Amino acid sequence: MSIILAGGGPDTVTTPVVFDRFVKDVRHRAGGRRPARIAVVLFDRDGSSEYFFPAYREPLQARMPCDVIPVLLRTGEPADPAAFDDVDGIVVGGGPTPEYLAGLLGSAAAIRAAAAASVPYLGFSAGAMIAPQRALVGGYRIRGTEVCSEECSEGLDELDVRDGLGLVTFAVDVHAAQAGTLSRAVGAVAEGLVDRAVAVDENTALVLRHTDLEDLEVIGAGNCWSIRGSGKKATVAVLSAG
Repeated sequence: MSIILAGGGPDTVTTPVVFDRFVKDVRHRAGGRRPARIAVVLFDRDGSSEYFFPAYREPLQARMPCDVIPVLLRTGEPADPAAFDDVDGIVVGGGPTPEYLAGLLGSAAAIRAAAAASVPYLGFSAGAMIAPQRALVGGYRIRGTEVCSEECSEGLDELDVRDGLGLVTFAVDVHAAQAGTLSRAVGAVAEGLVDRAVAVDENTALVLRHTDLEDLEVIGAGNCWSIRGSGKKATVAVLSAG
């Protein structure tokens, strides 16, 4: 199993290590039997995917021969779970987190089955946030108190925690240092909304070989902030690359 959770979109990845690691894992999974098949999930609003798709496809194809298969989500049009059959890698992009979750929740079992069969998963921003069993979907208040900027709310008021894809056992927030969302993740743990969380900086990714945090690696230029709870308190540890 290889799960890579990036703290921003591909536009924030100035270091090649995130794509390098994913492609290395995809190559291992494909085993040279054929050109690797990589499903790239993007939310499409009025054709927006045509503009954003190259930022995902080009770094992949620059690193290995592969077929990059777009899986487009639209409001009210979820993905077909069969899109994740017979693939060697899954990439879930950035954008509106609630829409990504709505579009992929019906495919959660298929995505978990692929991950259990050693298909690497790479989630950028929203794709990282929806990966957990319990996902932080948006919101900027907890019990009426602001915990981050409204700009990070996804149009939601109170912090919204929903069932996610079930790939990891801890909640994930993103753009941590850049958007100030670390405080939202800390608040979610301190209030008992989730048991544990990780907030990931842009240009940084958390790499896991299992569903928990016992076997992990941080890659990129920033930090991952690991948050544990104890009663009404939360303790933060900084995890850095290397």
